[in-house]
Amino acid sequence: MSEAGGDFPPLADAGPPAEAGTRAGRRHFRVDAFNLAALLGDSLMALAGLLIGFWLRFHSGWMPTRWIGVDTDPSLVYLRDYYRLIAIGVVFLIATFMYLRLYVTHNLLSIRRVAFVVLKGTSFWLVAYLGLSGALKFEPSISRGYVLCSFVSVLVVIAIWRSIFHRFTRAGALAEGLRQQILFAGWNSETQRMAQALLGDSTQPYRVTGCVPSPSGLYQDEPPHHIHRLGAYDQLSTLIRIHRVDVIVLADLDADMEEVVELSNFCEREMIQFKVIPSYFQILVSGLQLETISDVPIMGVSELPLDRLGNRVLKRTVDIVGALVGLLGSIPLLTYFGLAVLTENPGPVFFRQERVGRGGRRFTMWKLRSMKVGADKDDHLSQSTRRQDPRLLRVGAFVRRWNIDETPQFWNVLMGDMSLVGPRPERTFHSEKLSHEIPHYNARHSCKPGITGWAQVNGLRGDTSLVERVRFDLWYLENWSFWLDLQIMLHTFFKRDNAY
Repeated sequence: MSEAGGDFPPLADAGPPAEAGTRAGRRHFRVDAFNLAALLGDSLMALAGLLIGFWLRFHSGWMPTRWIGVDTDPSLVYLRDYYRLIAIGVVFLIATFMYLRLYVTHNLLSIRRVAFVVLKGTSFWLVAYLGLSGALKFEPSISRGYVLCSFVSVLVVIAIWRSIFHRFTRAGALAEGLRQQILFAGWNSETQRMAQALLGDSTQPYRVTGCVPSPSGLYQDEPPHHIHRLGAYDQLSTLIRIHRVDVIVLADLDADMEEVVELSNFCEREMIQFKVIPSYFQILVSGLQLETISDVPIMGVSELPLDRLGNRVLKRTVDIVGALVGLLGSIPLLTYFGLAVLTENPGPVFFRQERVGRGGRRFTMWKLRSMKVGADKDDHLSQSTRRQDPRLLRVGAFVRRWNIDETPQFWNVLMGDMSLVGPRPERTFHSEKLSHEIPHYNARHSCKPGITGWAQVNGLRGDTSLVERVRFDLWYLENWSFWLDLQIMLHTFFKRDNAY
């Protein structure tokens, strides 16, 4: 720790409340204006996409007359027959986008997040739109061909519009006007991680202004040189006005409670957001909920997404379908590369090893052998395969880089020992060792291990930080959704960092 001062006087006001309110109000106005522009643009593009879909299906001449859903000549279908369906389609699509929180600050600067929400919302709309139109018994009945054409045209039109809008919002001065200025009070490892994430991601609606000591006058850890130390804590009133601070993040929960309350009240007076890094809960923070026991409020970890029966049933259904498709699709690959393994190093084609699964239960995991026979005798020397590991076969290096060696694990998924997506399973002796070395390691075992995972698609495989790997696994458990699993599976085909 480093000393940055002693006992500080109470915090003074930074200036007239009207001044702070005006500054915050201008930023909120800009954010609201951009989100409103995005909503109006999406509405117009949705309308355009549905109109284009109508033209493609009925009047372009590109679609067969007997294509799904229309018994009459398409040229006899007029726009006036479809105006109600088109209006409902636009309203329903925009309502879906709003429900999925497309129009929030976090999405203004991130085309990737926007694209994912648009794809997710439009896919849901495709299914729901057909169901809704059937339930309401429109006359004439809706053409499924029209809905499919509209699905494609809406996606294309919104993608083009959003790309243009994103270029506009990412322009230097405009983007800076949308970002909130963050000031850290105190500094520790959690603050360091947060600052690195913000500095390395230009799509975040935040900008790190700098840091000051905590209310106790201390830095728990030394801030790095690229983080500006703006001054002493008792200068906070002046600093937030000079640097136009929007958010103060307190990193030191060892501070005296009265000082924390005073800082919170100060932020409220100055219309500045007050945030706390929950150092007391380093695990499963999103599962924290406020409950009452005998009228006493308590904070604790409640259920996680995969604790819900419906979510587990959905995930298991996807696992079974995916495993069957994966097993059938991998037969040619396993045949070819299995022969290549036998040619280079005669012995078993498949490699099996005991791993730790959900709830600590042990199971046998299968892989296509990628190392020399007997290489597993040295497993105790290293938790992960090393770069240019001498035990690796030439064909083994290739199959590991392209994840082909993992395809036999579709059998493990089908048998219920594994899932398509989840934390990677660890060997028994390494799991027992790591559970004593890495905090919260065993929390990974609250779900089935996966063929691929959130940590793996983010490059945390091979000889990388185990602590970071566990942190990413825990984030996955807190934030699981069907769409996150789909995103991870897609990324598995394209992201092969540290695959050796």
